[in-house]
Amino acid sequence: MSRVPVWLGKLGAGLTEVSGRLDERRAEVERENGPDPSHTPPEPAARPAADAAPVPAARRAAPPAGPRPDPAQAVPWGVRVAAEAGWRLLVLAGTLWVLMRVISAIQLVVFAFVIALLVTALLQPTVARLTRRGVPRGPATAITAIGGFVVIGLMGWFVTWQVIENIDTLSSQIQSGIDDLRDWLLKSPFHVTDKQINQIAKNLREAIGANADQITSAGLEGVQVIIEGLTSILLVFFSTLFLLYDGKRIWEWFLKLVPAAARPGVAGAGPRAWRTLTAYVRGTVLVALIDAVFIGIGIYFLNVPMAVPLAVFIFLFSFIPLVGAVASGALAVMVALVTQGVFAAVMTLAVVLAVQQIEGHVLQPFILGRAVRVHPLAVVLTVAAGGMVAGIGGAVVAVPLVAVTNTVVGYLRAYSEEAAALPGEPAAVESEPSAVADEHGAE
Repeated sequence: MSRVPVWLGKLGAGLTEVSGRLDERRAEVERENGPDPSHTPPEPAARPAADAAPVPAARRAAPPAGPRPDPAQAVPWGVRVAAEAGWRLLVLAGTLWVLMRVISAIQLVVFAFVIALLVTALLQPTVARLTRRGVPRGPATAITAIGGFVVIGLMGWFVTWQVIENIDTLSSQIQSGIDDLRDWLLKSPFHVTDKQINQIAKNLREAIGANADQITSAGLEGVQVIIEGLTSILLVFFSTLFLLYDGKRIWEWFLKLVPAAARPGVAGAGPRAWRTLTAYVRGTVLVALIDAVFIGIGIYFLNVPMAVPLAVFIFLFSFIPLVGAVASGALAVMVALVTQGVFAAVMTLAVVLAVQQIEGHVLQPFILGRAVRVHPLAVVLTVAAGGMVAGIGGAVVAVPLVAVTNTVVGYLRAYSEEAAALPGEPAAVESEPSAVADEHGAE
């Protein structure tokens, strides 16, 4: 058995020698005749196991590399949709930011024009009635505009006159009410001491003294505010005058700026937006008038001083939905508290709450109707956003803007669906530019 490995070794050495000779002979033939195309050169001998580097498993199992796919196809579908929506939202946000910057730069002009639109929606029916009765359009417009602004001016003058006339009496009543409130706090179960009340009064005086410079600067800025207010009044007056007189041609000129493909839809959305704005303004004025009359009568019989000016304030504040009613009602309750006592304040609060409940559940649904109905949450958020962006003016115009936008968007969606369903037929609203013009400037 010991000779077998020796014999195998000799056999292997002989085969190796024969293989070497064959390789040498093949090399000589190739040098004489050139390389054989069918011949594949032998692979190099494998290295010893000790010197071989380990080959990764993934590399050994990897298939031969093919053509790489399109990078857009390699991205998941959800990520592609999110990216497409994201950059469009960024473009819209940038456009909105630029628009808001432009509006803030010319805020006075924008608010004057928006208020002029609201006043025009209120006065336009009067111009239409006068025109139908044979009055020329120019005099009818002048009479209506001047009469409307005279009424508004008389309301402002009356409130100012009442405040000036009753300021002395009101001051004495407020001082008496503060003394009564102090006595009530001292005798109340809250265990408030005279020292605590004096400390609160001292803190108030110190706060006023510390902010004296700011109060003085605010008084100096009041001159600029008055100038801006007069400028706004003039802009509102002239804008209202031209909108009442020449609204038809203004609307037709605006339609020419709209692309031809979108013009029929915009022409159809115009009268609906105008009807919504008109219904909102008329309904708000009527509801505010009813609130002011009934709350004014209630506080008058409760002997609250300056009942009529307070009623006028309630009427004006009612143009700010929800927030205005709360603010004006709180003002009436505070005046009743400091002048007539706790019982009068509680009764005033009851009157205000009763009128506001009737307004919210009866007057607004019946007068405004479904055409300008906006969800209360949308109203609160809109008023808050408008107030944060542009103060009281933004809070006033926020809700009608949302109501008009809701009407326009709803109509344009229905119009696009109808146009897609009937591509071969002309849309029914293409013949409405004249109706839009009539809504804006004529009947």
